Amino acid sequence: MREMQTLIGSCHCGAIRFQIETDFPELTTCDCSICTRKNALMVKVHEGAFTLLSGESFLTEYQFHTRTARHFFCKVCGIYPFHRKRLAPDSYGVNVFCLENFDPAEIPVRATVGKGMS
Repeated sequence: MREMQTLIGSCHCGAIRFQIETDFPELTTCDCSICTRKNALMVKVHEGAFTLLSGESFLTEYQFHTRTARHFFCKVCGIYPFHRKRLAPDSYGVNVFCLENFDPAEIPVRATVGKGMS
């Protein structure tokens, strides 16, 4: 088990800032139509370990297919920092490339199947 970390993340322009706490058990990729296009590497974070620090008014939301997952993007720079997960609605999928001073190199990556979900 890895050490618990508290990290700050943001979109590219800095309008949206958030904080997460996680021990990074794994990172995930997804093969669904939106994830393959945005090419994000994600960590699952329970809603109690996620804090939106600023920029709520700069968030825009996109939903598709079952309209269960809630994908958030910055209205200014267009970056995808996080989404509310479909199969775990009490958790966020956080784009680790939006985290400050974070290197994902040593964390195992698990490919998830989103394309085949009904």
